[in-house]
Amino acid sequence: MDQYIGRLLDDRYEILEVIGTGGMAVVYKALCHRLNRLVAIKILKDEFAGDEEFRRRFHAEGEAVAMLSHPNIVQVYDVSSTDNANYIVMELIDGISLKQYMEKKGVLNWKETLHFSMQIAKGLEHAHSRGIVHRDIKPHNIMVLKNGSVKVMDFGIARVMNKSNTLTKEALGSVHYISPEQAKGGHTDNRSDIYSLAVVMYEMMTGRPPYDGESAVSVAIQHINGGAPMPSTLNPNIPGGLEQIIMKGMALDVRDRYASATEMLQDMEEFRKNPAILFDYRTLLDDATRAIPTAAQSRTVADKKVQAKTGVRTTTDSVRLRQGNAAPVRSTGSVPVNRENEAVRRAQQRRKAEEKKKEEERSRVATTAIVICSAVAVIAIVVFLVALFNGALLNQEKELVEVPYLEGNMYGDGFAAKYSDFTIRLQPQEYSDAYVAGQIMHQEPAGGSKVQKGSDLWITISMGPEPPVKTMDNYIGVSAEQAYATLSGMGFVVLTKNEVSYVYEVGLVTRTDPASGTELTNGQTVYLYVSTGQEVIEAKMPDVVGLEIDRAKEWLSEQGFTNVRAEPVESSKPKDQVVYQSVEKNKEIDVTSEIIIHYSKGQEETEAPETQPEEEQATQDASKEITLSLTFDLPLRDKDYILDICRSGTPEVLVTKVIPAGTTSITVDLTGSGTMWYDLYIDGAFECEQEKVFTDD
Repeated sequence: MDQYIGRLLDDRYEILEVIGTGGMAVVYKALCHRLNRLVAIKILKDEFAGDEEFRRRFHAEGEAVAMLSHPNIVQVYDVSSTDNANYIVMELIDGISLKQYMEKKGVLNWKETLHFSMQIAKGLEHAHSRGIVHRDIKPHNIMVLKNGSVKVMDFGIARVMNKSNTLTKEALGSVHYISPEQAKGGHTDNRSDIYSLAVVMYEMMTGRPPYDGESAVSVAIQHINGGAPMPSTLNPNIPGGLEQIIMKGMALDVRDRYASATEMLQDMEEFRKNPAILFDYRTLLDDATRAIPTAAQSRTVADKKVQAKTGVRTTTDSVRLRQGNAAPVRSTGSVPVNRENEAVRRAQQRRKAEEKKKEEERSRVATTAIVICSAVAVIAIVVFLVALFNGALLNQEKELVEVPYLEGNMYGDGFAAKYSDFTIRLQPQEYSDAYVAGQIMHQEPAGGSKVQKGSDLWITISMGPEPPVKTMDNYIGVSAEQAYATLSGMGFVVLTKNEVSYVYEVGLVTRTDPASGTELTNGQTVYLYVSTGQEVIEAKMPDVVGLEIDRAKEWLSEQGFTNVRAEPVESSKPKDQVVYQSVEKNKEIDVTSEIIIHYSKGQEETEAPETQPEEEQATQDASKEITLSLTFDLPLRDKDYILDICRSGTPEVLVTKVIPAGTTSITVDLTGSGTMWYDLYIDGAFECEQEKVFTDD
């Protein structure tokens, strides 16, 4: 059994089960006891926990992603080290990976491809604006939620960009989606992520990555040399404009790619508005269609797979004529094999001979694994199809509403209430010379588009021009979401901590670290302490029925109850005697809960008539105490209960008896004189009062 299952980290996170394993860490599902929500926790593996470099990289990942707050990026809640466990707390995603989605659906249509790609690009745009490069964009690291939105996850090898950031020892990322500069161990920046996104788009539209081979080395060499088949040779249904976007993103020279995710998004938006559009790209086509070395001699594994599926053999030296205004696209033919590639090929042949003996032994294990994976895949496909036909994934049956145009409006109190069809969410605020402080400078989705009613509407609020010196403002009493958005937009790493507060409502900031007025530096960590409300204190409710009202209120106050409301009522009980309490005795309740008690107004006094001698004798006779067997009517109950009979006006219990189920009356010997009232309690709760007359008749 896993050593962390069942453990409680930081007296807060209860580890429930393993949900994934990576190269450096294991991901668990956990329950946050403080906020009562499920989270994902990534814990550094034991073999790396003692390595200072691995710990540094692991914590750098958490700190990097903590700087990000975007609907298309998995949110990080906390980064911590405790009990020899180094871990990151993230939101738990309910969905499947884009890779799983593609495996189930095969080739995606261009609308789905564009829908997913624009969301990925928006997430990258936000990360790049914060100086973060993902470096491992691939379908496995993109989650598809049930509502059709996507989130980019696993920034496990992301670093803060700087001018000296080069990769000289290893090329990071999965080889099928790696950029040429990563494959060569060169400098990487945001354009490396754009290349990988274009490769993912290529695979969505064709059902296969642009390059494939029998080893990681051969695939990496293909990325370096280029020459991927045009997507339209594999899928003739791809629109020309979308194909141009993909191939520009996959340009070998970083200078020929999109300069930013924002620029790529602009072309995607233009294509979305006009799917027939063709762009005027100059240097793209020669690079994109350059033949791969050895392409004339052999086909890649991916080409063979395509031929097996479609019966069409792909080739990089075919001639293809574009429709519309685009120029004919031709390949430049094969390029002679250089010495380095020839040496690699011979080394591969030698390794094949050595591995042939081991292949038979591995094949038995592989066969078993294939059978198990096939069974799991069949089950997953069935579940997915059921969810799809029920509308769970696409939510097609939900009501669509038009998104309002908010850019240029001022944000303030009550703003969200004006747009009840949406959930207003705040992006990190940004400095702007074009928008004044408090003005909405960007919204997502765009105004005029159609979305499902109740969808999130993300807005970015301007902070005005950037000041020369940044100081900590006073955020006490401000909503945590608004404070987080403002500070994140200023370039600070914002972490939140919860604490009890008797002054501020739930979700409001109680204090900050550093305090207001402190001068801050770029990238500094700022802590927001957020109110969880008052601490709940409970106490047992005492029995005050029958007590005088002032004594009852005094007793309740002594027990800590602070919200007592006393109301006078008509009653035959003596004046000021408590006849009712809204909470039954011995019940555990919050001491701030409202308690209502009723007390008697007393009977109206009337002038007594002159007493005649006969009447005086009658009064004297009535004052004589006698003992009688009196019968009390009881409610019909289906279970045994305890009955208390009390003389009105006194708390003294005259009789306590267990009454069998089904009994509707009880006879008790009581002593008294004249007319007397008795209170009946069942299992400690007041039931009724009954009148009894003591007479010899």
